[in-house]
Amino acid sequence: MASKQAEKKKDATGGKAARGTDGAERVFIFDTTLRDGEQSPGCSMNLEEKLQVAHVLEEMGVDVIEAGFPIASKGDFEAVQAVAAAVKASRVAGLARATRKDIDRAAEALKGAATPRIHTFISTSPLHMKFKLQMEPEDVHQAVVDSVGHARNLCDDVEWSPEDGTRTEHDFLCRCVESAIKAGAGTINIPDTVGYTIPEEFHALIAMLKNRVPNIDKAVISVHCHNDLGLGVANSLAAVQAGARQVECTVNGIGERAGNAAMEEVVMALRTRHDAMPYTTGVKTEMITKASRLVSTITGFSVQPNKAIVGANAFAHESGIHQDGMLKNAETYEIMTPESVGLSRSTLVMGKHSGRHAFKSKLEELGFSLNDNEIQDAFLRFKDLADAKKDVYDEDIIALVDDAVLRHNDRLRFVSLQVVCGSKGPQTAELEMEIDGAAKTAKAEGNGPVDATFAAISQLFPHTASLQLYQVHAVTEGTDAQAEVTVRLEEAGKTVNGQGADHDTLVASARAYINALNKLLVKREKTAPQVMSA
Repeated sequence: MASKQAEKKKDATGGKAARGTDGAERVFIFDTTLRDGEQSPGCSMNLEEKLQVAHVLEEMGVDVIEAGFPIASKGDFEAVQAVAAAVKASRVAGLARATRKDIDRAAEALKGAATPRIHTFISTSPLHMKFKLQMEPEDVHQAVVDSVGHARNLCDDVEWSPEDGTRTEHDFLCRCVESAIKAGAGTINIPDTVGYTIPEEFHALIAMLKNRVPNIDKAVISVHCHNDLGLGVANSLAAVQAGARQVECTVNGIGERAGNAAMEEVVMALRTRHDAMPYTTGVKTEMITKASRLVSTITGFSVQPNKAIVGANAFAHESGIHQDGMLKNAETYEIMTPESVGLSRSTLVMGKHSGRHAFKSKLEELGFSLNDNEIQDAFLRFKDLADAKKDVYDEDIIALVDDAVLRHNDRLRFVSLQVVCGSKGPQTAELEMEIDGAAKTAKAEGNGPVDATFAAISQLFPHTASLQLYQVHAVTEGTDAQAEVTVRLEEAGKTVNGQGADHDTLVASARAYINALNKLLVKREKTAPQVMSA
């Protein structure tokens, strides 16, 4: 039997609906960026990067952080273990299939958590049971009872999910949900695993569960919506209106295939349309932009300019009519303020004469919290950039800080690059790198300066990965703009994205390729277990 202290902790996300300071019902935010988000093709995070994201999510006020899938690999286990030990204010969850081995591994990884949660799942749709599990419904139902019961014996807080829940027969879904709650699940999560449902249909499904499952009042209803039809957020909000009180989502909407419901969109929709949806969350929305930038940099997934809430154009107005309205009253075309999501109006102009103190103030203004060594590394990069261009914009500083600071523990590190190129050829690149702390140099020719640069990297660090994408964009305007390069590599069916920024496009290219190789080293450790979706 759970202790009174454990029951008190459980009440924070279980049982009767909690309420915010304004009396509105509380919707809990379950962030799965570190688990489902990391399953995005091309995405990979090492342990330190996962800890950085976890700390930002905790600071934001996210209720539950799903740290990973402990059985997936030694690296995943260690990451969940590290996040569990580091995070105190948020619950930390580990995912497990409906097997004792998975559940035991998750429990072991979560031992150090202040408030751990085991999240276990099994497929329940006819299609999945027949072709993926190759199990009869009765056997699946028994697996639900056994797995939840075992998890509950190891952890006071258990969440259960019926994978492919939106395509599960209602009678069987109700039976499994009732049994899961009876076996000890305090949260019942209904996933739209393949992004198939539509808002009206999903609203009806949640309402049906509330009406038909006799013990549903003993658990929090959660939802986990994928975005295959672009309806992840809409479906999540429809479920909230029907009675769901936990939303599973990811920063920037990253995730398998088309991604998950975007956390920033769910949170800001509830905040902005409080009149139509009288619910509240515990998320500090002013940290949304910081979290978005961090996840984008670490994963190598750029945020599209027209992305809601966090896209570069989200608060940009080019139309003359719009600009005129904005000058008269910002509310004519802005339904939320840039400051509400952490975008500040810059008042500090930076240049080559700016000192370390001014640079530190700018970093704080942009939402960065760095130690003295990290500030010094970033400041040196800033001075080099300021020598190369007249005006240094906020976007330039964000790019160089992300590139300089977030990767200081990489095994492969860029040192210097010298390139000879032009119409006469041959194009050559002379590169210096550090590999596990040892300095190495190489000189290579190629079909162009980029090819020569990548060839030099391959000489120093031989590998079998193939280049799938090479993309360059300017961070700001002007011919002296800093370049940001994205590189995608593929090896043995695994893809990774790397990013690099520099005022020299070729240097940025080298940094991006090396960043991708570092991510590939992390990805090589992962051996995804069967039935990994949820």
